[in-house]
Amino acid sequence: MAKETKVLDSTTEEKVKQAARKVFIKKGFYGTRTRDIAEEAGINLALLNYYFRSKERLFEIIMFETMLGFIQQMSLVFNDESTSIRQKVEKMVDSYTEMLLKEPNIPLFIMSEIRNDATGFLEKLPVANMVMSSVLVKQYQEAYKNGQVKEANPLHFIANLMALVQFPFIASPLIKKMGNMSDSMFKEFMLERKQLIPRLMGLNE
Repeated sequence: MAKETKVLDSTTEEKVKQAARKVFIKKGFYGTRTRDIAEEAGINLALLNYYFRSKERLFEIIMFETMLGFIQQMSLVFNDESTSIRQKVEKMVDSYTEMLLKEPNIPLFIMSEIRNDATGFLEKLPVANMVMSSVLVKQYQEAYKNGQVKEANPLHFIANLMALVQFPFIASPLIKKMGNMSDSMFKEFMLERKQLIPRLMGLNE
């Protein structure tokens, strides 16, 4: 009897990763079973385990790809020699807001899993070097020397930027309740914030 051959083509592999991303974001690492992912992807559990070995391995892939994609996007914006600090902030706010409008649960998911760091994947991401050696940080340090900004530490600036975009999505149920907003109204609210955030950060035209 011929030995069974397990084949996971690239299309199916991507389908599994999309399913895993959906389930992990919904249930978190500890709340997800490999069976949940297999059922979401519509494949045999044995096939999933054969190729991805473990839930930890699949989670690491999903988190790494999600975070790396965001970091690469940040790097392109932060290292653009031709744009000012304000222009960089505008580009970052625009792309980050659009991403979160499509996947509003990502900030809460990422923050929760980063705190747990179940697979230690943070050590593999070039976050610190990318941010602290960026053109944006150099521009910020120069602006501080020139008296254009008052806070010396650029990490406060970057933390404020991320918080101003992320927090409304994390607190969206509360914000919607306070403003009596529907989902479409909340979307318009966030689109308005794209124009407002650079001013909230004290950046002039």
